[in-house]
Amino acid sequence: MQYWLMKSEPDIYSIADLERDRVTIWDGIRNYQARNYLRSMRSGDVAFFYHSNANPPGIAGLMKIVESNIADPTQFDLDSKYYDAKSSPDSPRWQTVRVEFLQRIPLISLNQLRENFTPEELTVVRQGNRLSVLPVEAEMVDRILALSSQQIPNQR
Repeated sequence: MQYWLMKSEPDIYSIADLERDRVTIWDGIRNYQARNYLRSMRSGDVAFFYHSNANPPGIAGLMKIVESNIADPTQFDLDSKYYDAKSSPDSPRWQTVRVEFLQRIPLISLNQLRENFTPEELTVVRQGNRLSVLPVEAEMVDRILALSSQQIPNQR
């Protein structure tokens, strides 16, 4: 199993939205490195749901990857801001994953993360880091969750 941190602006899609929907596709990623991370994900991986561009920004919950290697449908939608004219159903440029809500956690703010992790330990604390999908080393997971007295729940 691998671990990830996936960012979303809460006014666009929040942990509360995922809790309500239970399962959703993580669409609209248009950065090649973030896309490559999405391509690396497998069913059963766990991701931290990070509220970006929020006050304060931080980790708000947990989700699990339930399906991987999905062609992002927004790349084919002419009305979507994520439309990509160079992409086709036969040769999609953008892949994504389907995620399932696991649990909310008390917010672990970016400031808390910066106080407890170096940029080498946790990429999200690195100045100027703007990637919306990041890997998290397994050794860091329990340390992150300890900041909010949480654990990864037993999964079905």
